Amino acid sequence: MHSLAAPATVAASSLADLWDRVFGTQPDPEQWLVVVTGVVALGAILPRQLWLILRNAITIAHEGGHGLVALLTGRKLEGIRLHSDTSGLTVSRGKPHGIGMILTAAAGYTAPPLLGLGGAWLLAANHITALLWLATALLVAMLVMIRNAYGAVTVIVTGGAFLLISWLANPDVQAAFAYVVVWFLLLGGVRPAFELQSKRRRGGAPDSDADQLSRLTHVPAALWFFFFHAVSLASLIGGGRWLLGW
Repeated sequence: MHSLAAPATVAASSLADLWDRVFGTQPDPEQWLVVVTGVVALGAILPRQLWLILRNAITIAHEGGHGLVALLTGRKLEGIRLHSDTSGLTVSRGKPHGIGMILTAAAGYTAPPLLGLGGAWLLAANHITALLWLATALLVAMLVMIRNAYGAVTVIVTGGAFLLISWLANPDVQAAFAYVVVWFLLLGGVRPAFELQSKRRRGGAPDSDADQLSRLTHVPAALWFFFFHAVSLASLIGGGRWLLGW
């Protein structure tokens, strides 16, 4: 009896330790770390050449937003593609009109800043490890729906970074990484809608999310751009206040 009980006790203890590690709270980082990680994230977004590389992370969140909302609204998700020019494509099947299609189309540009806002809320509640594990789980779920090699490699590399940091790094490194990621989503979530507007003024992107939404709702694309900007800027302000403890 004792030989059977001992492994069960060890297993239960291990599960409890894992639960505490993932869902427990971690100490507040120093205020200087929060500020420095914000500056690092901003420094990754402003230079054009660096942004063209790191924008892939925003594209993952963008297309993941399309895919998640498509599933939540009852559409059939066919697949997601991520391209080396940081564009992406999410294909879902269902009615070509109606609230499900509208919400799916609107989810792309709003997903990165809203994910950043949710991440800021978790960090404000001191759930640093939970944030990293949740991000890893979302990336694994997204990987199942990726339909091209570049997209698969991008998601695997991103998910691998989250997994390694959450499993192997010390609490200080975890905190720095988590704050950089959340700041990057909040700050980087502002730029794409402005880039799309600039491209449309030059005659590009005739079938953008804003144009699709305009056709679906008979609301001018300019108002949809206003909506994208409102969500991203409100998320940045709210998330930034949470991160800075204001």
